[in-house]
Amino acid sequence: MASIKISVDRIQPGLHIKIPLKWNEHPFLFNVFKIKSDQQVQVIRQLGVKYVYVTPELSDALPLPVQQALAPAANDEAAQSESDALWQEKQQRIEELSAYRRKVSRCEKEFDRSLARIRNLMTKLRSRPEQAAKEAAQLVDDIVESLLSQDDVTLHLMGSKTEFEDLYFHCLNVSILAMMIAKAKGLKAEEIKMVAMAALFHDIGKAKIPAAILRKSTPLTEPENNYLKLHTKYGSDIARAIDILPEKVITVIEQHHELLDGSGYPNGLKGDEIDVISQIVSVANAFDNLCHHQNPAEKKIPYTALSCLYKHAKSHYNNENLNILIKYMGVYPPGTIVKLSNEMVGLVVSINSASLLSPNVLLYDPSVPKLQAPIIALEDKDLKVESVIHPERLPEEIREYLNPRARVSYYFDDNAN
Repeated sequence: MASIKISVDRIQPGLHIKIPLKWNEHPFLFNVFKIKSDQQVQVIRQLGVKYVYVTPELSDALPLPVQQALAPAANDEAAQSESDALWQEKQQRIEELSAYRRKVSRCEKEFDRSLARIRNLMTKLRSRPEQAAKEAAQLVDDIVESLLSQDDVTLHLMGSKTEFEDLYFHCLNVSILAMMIAKAKGLKAEEIKMVAMAALFHDIGKAKIPAAILRKSTPLTEPENNYLKLHTKYGSDIARAIDILPEKVITVIEQHHELLDGSGYPNGLKGDEIDVISQIVSVANAFDNLCHHQNPAEKKIPYTALSCLYKHAKSHYNNENLNILIKYMGVYPPGTIVKLSNEMVGLVVSINSASLLSPNVLLYDPSVPKLQAPIIALEDKDLKVESVIHPERLPEEIREYLNPRARVSYYFDDNAN
């Protein structure tokens, strides 16, 4: 939207403005905002700037006519009080942001540790199956204990720098999402652990699928696709051969591609013929596969992946499980690039389970250092999402600033101090 430049003596409440100062040179939370009061007008006039930029389309008022322009008030106590309050809010917001970043940093470290543990136990699966099963059980215990210790679980978008094979990321993602669905359904701790264990091992059959098929970035031929589908049989064969995984886990390995309407594989099972845990793992698996499709042309951003499942696959998956996934991922899942009602662009980093339309967003603001970029709760700031932007359509400077993930992974906070 076009903006106009006006002298600061013409501003009034209702104008949507941009202040031509660095972020740390004024008390407002943003450089771009709507003026709310006469006190804020006076605060702006006392900043020493001679002009601001107004966006008429986002404003509720017009600039004052030149003949009505007012001179800055001297030593206005109300303006000083407003300025002090704004500075205090801004400092509190900075401290909250620092705490949030520390929390996410802890999550990322735990996420990386979990990935390393998965890779280690998968490596041992054929040669030392009993040790692998023991390590898997301990990993599951640790994650489920953390999950169950929280009343309100928040998924955080991970920015892991660890280079693991896609399969390990996928297994951990599916496990996290499946466990959250299981918890929301009210399953007991031991049942959630079984869900987690099954999700960790659901794709072990891919170890026998040629890498050329698994990593092919163009559409698979029909023979290649049929070969890929054999991973459910190969997985159950591996699981039964090592003879250390529970039967429920083997069932999920066999059934995680079965669909409620009978259109899945390998056996075309329908409805209640599909195991309850398999139904949980299958919807989590479907979502993550859409986000990380091996064919770049088929890969979807989280927002589109959820929409696709909801619109086109409701007959494939248990609707309660699908609705729980949508609730916890939010209307705008972590990893979604959004344009806000104040014209700013941001990256959704976590959702607000009490208000799915108001996620927590890391904002792009070129006047703010990247590592100090504000993360705001839209609900608290009377902002809303106007639209979703595909990362590839972002200008390079915004993409570099927000760093949207090519690989979208999630973890939840362990409530550690």
